[in-house]
Amino acid sequence: MIVCIAEKPSVAKEIAKVLGATTPHDGYMEGNGYQVTWTFGHLCELKEPHEYYPQWKTWSLSQLPMIPPRFGIRLKNDQGIAKQFATISKLMKNADSIVNCGDAGQEGELIQRWVMAKVGVTCPVKRLWISSLTEEAIREGFHDLKDQSDYQNLYLAGYSRATGDWLLGMNATRLYTLKYRQEARQVLSIGRVQTPTLALIVRRQHEIENFVPKQSWVLSTIYRETKFTAIAHDEDAEAEDAAQVAAAAKEGKTQKSKGPIYKQVEYNTEEEGKRILESIKNNDFTVLSVTKKNGFESPPRLYDLTSLQVDCNKKFGFSADMTLQLIQSLYEKKFTTYPRVDTTFLPDDVYPKCPNIMNGLFLTNFSGQQVYAPLVKPLGGKPLKKSKKVFDNSKVTDHHAIIPTGVPPKGLTEMEEKVFDLVSRAFIAAFYDDCKFETTTVMGEVPFKELNGNDSHMLFRATFKRITDEGWKVVFQKTEQTNVTKEDSPLGETGKEDGMGERIGTFQTFTKGESGPHIPTLSEKWTTPPKPYTEATLLRAMETAGRFVENDELRDALKENGIGRPSTRAAIIETLYRRRYIRKERTTLWATPTGVELIGLIHEELLKSAELTGLWEKKLRQIEHSQYEATTFIGELKQMVNDIVVQVLSDSSNRHVSSTPETPKGKRKKK
Repeated sequence: MIVCIAEKPSVAKEIAKVLGATTPHDGYMEGNGYQVTWTFGHLCELKEPHEYYPQWKTWSLSQLPMIPPRFGIRLKNDQGIAKQFATISKLMKNADSIVNCGDAGQEGELIQRWVMAKVGVTCPVKRLWISSLTEEAIREGFHDLKDQSDYQNLYLAGYSRATGDWLLGMNATRLYTLKYRQEARQVLSIGRVQTPTLALIVRRQHEIENFVPKQSWVLSTIYRETKFTAIAHDEDAEAEDAAQVAAAAKEGKTQKSKGPIYKQVEYNTEEEGKRILESIKNNDFTVLSVTKKNGFESPPRLYDLTSLQVDCNKKFGFSADMTLQLIQSLYEKKFTTYPRVDTTFLPDDVYPKCPNIMNGLFLTNFSGQQVYAPLVKPLGGKPLKKSKKVFDNSKVTDHHAIIPTGVPPKGLTEMEEKVFDLVSRAFIAAFYDDCKFETTTVMGEVPFKELNGNDSHMLFRATFKRITDEGWKVVFQKTEQTNVTKEDSPLGETGKEDGMGERIGTFQTFTKGESGPHIPTLSEKWTTPPKPYTEATLLRAMETAGRFVENDELRDALKENGIGRPSTRAAIIETLYRRRYIRKERTTLWATPTGVELIGLIHEELLKSAELTGLWEKKLRQIEHSQYEATTFIGELKQMVNDIVVQVLSDSSNRHVSSTPETPKGKRKKK
């Protein structure tokens, strides 16, 4: 008999259906030579401290650090889990072979390995590795089963993560609680990922609270109903550009200079700005140049879990945890692929399946409408575009980006439908042409007198962007169209300026050399503090170890050092809520007084630095890919824990952390 074990009953039933194991039993399905059973997520966990040594049951500074000579696992203390484990154990002990059907990732591997270790499995074990739960994917997966030994490093990475979290969490939590708590029952929870995440929020909060706004004045002028903004050469940026070009030349590389680089003129005093305004207001504005440049914008990336959580938080207000639950549900219902992924690319072998996925989207019906049919139809009758920005084997390891499976969804909740819609439109857009636009830059000048009496000229610039071919953008247009036309709008359908001015009237046609009167104005400007984190921006910060990055390629490079994994970041944020270290005010996140004080008293950068924690995450990924030894990683953590204990015990201050009282959800104490 072949025993298959999945992570959830719902997944097991889908697998059993394909295998022909249709006879139900208590805790498993049977038939056609298979027995298909399941766990409920983690059935086993690492032992508690007192299960290694009885004296570790009592919280005492003298017992720290607690470092077991060998880690052991135990069954979770739950009657339902005990009953299901007994069923699994009976099946596995009588099995001829076992197929590990756990979720295809570190956590899924760890869950099933620990169960098999607890049972004491000795028969051969194979591994099922699939990215969706469609019948086709399951059949292909069983046709291509691998030896479990092929995934040993994946298990070691998961095991190293779990033991590392135990070492730091158990020791640091007891250490800081006993040393710094204010009340007898208070617990100060410290975690390898949660503490640096909290530190990100606290640091941003301090930046906001300590921010001192700076005032400046910006000069602009209206010429022929168009706003032009005063600019000047950015000498620092131009010098940096020249240095980069020179450095490239030394290495034998050719790097093109960016040419003149300009920045907006800002005056430190109103008097200085007014003097220039008075000096130019009676002089004519002259157009120096009109340049047009064609550009394009590629379709947005496909979704990984983090980007999906970010967009769902921005667009719908869904928490990271809620988005994970929704996309997990869509995966288990066979409508989308495996969700716990950190890549936005697809492998080449998915390309032949894309026409069938498009057909499934064409047939998708929501509220009596085939919502994607008008978008899929233009792609028919010709091969789908295959872009390197979408299909790249080198950017895909265990799993590919989240995409629809091609199974037309039925019975979705309103929230599930919203998530499915995002995933589907991103997939469709990936096969559309680029959005093309034309950028027109108009440079002008007005003569004026400098303080020393010398003649000079004030430069002005206005930039207009007109979409010439919407391309993929039609996929994301609302049903209701606006009245703005591409021909009339300086920025196509958006009607927004590019930050160097604002639209006034319709786009004018300018000619080099023309001149005429203008109306200059001086506007007051204040610098603004950093914005508090939302769940969306916090997820991005965790992904890039606290660095603000908009560029997709650079963000990909920083993902390797991100803190936490895509599948665990939502749980980390929920833990911070539960510990009452953070609270939410509308959509923004704020640290509670307890959270602020806790980060304030932690002097050990290893505990609260996002960058250092990101380096640990990188090592865990290296373990997964046979580039780092698990024993070395655990040894480093043991040494780190020992050093932290010594440092904290030597603190002779009398600092304590106050506890945070219960506060209604969504409320934040005013300072």
